Amino acid sequence: MQNSNKSKFLLPETVSILDSMSLRARLVVEGYIIGQHRSPFHGFSVEFAEHRSYEPGDEIRHIDWKLYGKTDRLYVKRYEEETNLSSHIILDISRSMIFSSSKISKLSYANTLVAALSYLMIKQQDAVGLVQFSNQIDSFLLPKSRPSHLSSLLDKLSDDKFGQDTQIEKILHEMAERIIKRGLVILISDLIDDQQKILNGLKHFRHNNQEVIVFHLFDRKELEFDFNDRTKFVDMETGEEITTEPWHIRSNYKDLISKKQKYFKTKCRENLIDYFPIVTDQSLELCLTEYLRKRKNLG
Repeated sequence: MQNSNKSKFLLPETVSILDSMSLRARLVVEGYIIGQHRSPFHGFSVEFAEHRSYEPGDEIRHIDWKLYGKTDRLYVKRYEEETNLSSHIILDISRSMIFSSSKISKLSYANTLVAALSYLMIKQQDAVGLVQFSNQIDSFLLPKSRPSHLSSLLDKLSDDKFGQDTQIEKILHEMAERIIKRGLVILISDLIDDQQKILNGLKHFRHNNQEVIVFHLFDRKELEFDFNDRTKFVDMETGEEITTEPWHIRSNYKDLISKKQKYFKTKCRENLIDYFPIVTDQSLELCLTEYLRKRKNLG
């Protein structure tokens, strides 16, 4: 595969046709690196995932001399508690996430993003865990940084696996109580729930001194509401239906969406939470750049 072709795997519709989450993750990250013309790994070795570079003050007995003989560089054996950053990705898999007006659903986009972020984090020797939720916690993997952990995490991701309705606040409060070690929390969701309650849950993490990024997912139709004919709209979580002429409600609907984004943007900024709205037809590069910007600020 030519390098010039790898950047196409940053396009969500291209990569979503791949069934293998492992392949999605690798191609997205490789495409990103090529596009940046530099490695985003901030100097970490991606070859020796169970080691870290020797630093003044490290005990000499932990130096891997065999590795020194091969690389002429000093590395110390890295233990689980020595990982650079511990991250929890909290992924919304509620029924509304399977909505799609094109070839890719919000859930498929989110799964690919989780796969790429996890691949990137573990190559950076960071620990990453995964929480999948709808109205309950559907799965929970504790953060680890071992390469073998990536396979376990990716096995949990499926575009065909989804839950029921959304209860974001309850899940956020529960996870804020369960996550003890300070680190980074990444929420990936369409945020279809009471916005004040969602904010309350996010603030709980900040109260515990966690760093937080929110990726707010939209389908293009949800933003533009460019339906023309008389249409039946069905709430994917409650089943409630309404049939109407779209032009009757388009203005009010778009105003509500705009106010919701403005609310989260303002309130998240006030609470030192990174808020990043993203549409499923936009390049995954935008999300990876946002994460790496945050990672760099965290040292």
